[in-house]
Amino acid sequence: MLELRRLRLLLELSQRGTIAAVAAALSYSPSTVSQQLALLEREAGVALTEADGRRLRLTDAGHALAAHAARALALDEEARVALASATATPVVRLAVMPTAAEHLVPPALTLLAADARPVRVTMAELPPEVALDELAARGFDLVVAEQYPGHSRPLREGVERTLLGHDPIRIAVPDDDPATSIAELAGHAWALEPEGAAVRAWSVQQCRAAGFEPDVRFEATDLVAHAHLVAAGHAVAMLPDLALVGGTEGMRLLDLPGSPVREVFAATRVSSRGDAAVARVRRALAEAFAALPTPARP
Repeated sequence: MLELRRLRLLLELSQRGTIAAVAAALSYSPSTVSQQLALLEREAGVALTEADGRRLRLTDAGHALAAHAARALALDEEARVALASATATPVVRLAVMPTAAEHLVPPALTLLAADARPVRVTMAELPPEVALDELAARGFDLVVAEQYPGHSRPLREGVERTLLGHDPIRIAVPDDDPATSIAELAGHAWALEPEGAAVRAWSVQQCRAAGFEPDVRFEATDLVAHAHLVAAGHAVAMLPDLALVGGTEGMRLLDLPGSPVREVFAATRVSSRGDAAVARVRRALAEAFAALPTPARP
């Protein structure tokens, strides 16, 4: 029989690409991962990996077995979900983007605390790109992420999304800035997310459509940090309402052409669809999002 824990290592290797990354994700030593994969090859009776320079890559048989491993692990998770329904305090591992960590998770936890059925929620703040990878690799049970207009995130097999709400995006400028549109912000100092983030590409495109390349002087994944820079008079930024829940003191909000909105969604694995605790946390996040205050319109 093929050992399930070793099958998971093969699946992790197919998703993460290196022995070192698998070892770091699962808190094993690289030598242990290599030994267990070698044992799996012996059990399978066929080569599952081959050398590619200093790295290993999966053979055709390795890719085929990794696909079966994904299905086996999904069935294993479904069985664990069924068993977990009898435990006193289920655990939900949550990964969220920074704005959700600051303004969405606290009220959701308050809603959950008022429920007679206890649930233990753990949270990590991660960029959506990383969190969604970890969700597929079973590092988390639920992820709160976003996607911007025209920049849909890749759809992953075995992962489903639930829309939490729409989040309007506007330009925040300091109170004393006379600008009335994005076209008047060429030459201003901008606060944007780091290169490689989907929102960074989207924001730059908005500036280019207005006829200029943004002067990006401040980079941060935390959009609330952008808001503080604007309120202090040091930058302008494109901010969704979720980043402005703390207030808009010291800044004015300008509409962007087309009044764009981003989608905020919760992502879970299809195999955890029957997990009542995950469903409750997702529902609390949706209720918390719906109850958030709306920043003052310009």
